Amino acid sequence: MPTTLTLRGIPDDVDEHLKMSAQANRRSLNGEAIACLQSVLLPGKAAGLQHAARARSIRGALEQGTFTVEDIDKFKRTGRQ
Repeated sequence: MPTTLTLRGIPDDVDEHLKMSAQANRRSLNGEAIACLQSVLLPGKAAGLQHAARARSIRGALEQGTFTVEDIDKFKRTGRQ
């Protein structure tokens, strides 16, 4: 079961960086704090979660229906001999 944690006395510069990071990663302040803790305490798990979040963010920014299957195959072959 998740636990509630209250942090006090967070330095202003840490608070500001956490807010900017949360905004950049499209997370709440709480979600960003959890992600930061996970990345330090559970590095393997956090890395996977961060990659998945980044992939969702990129996928969400793409226009739907822009690429056909043929386009994707062409992109995969680009640069291959």
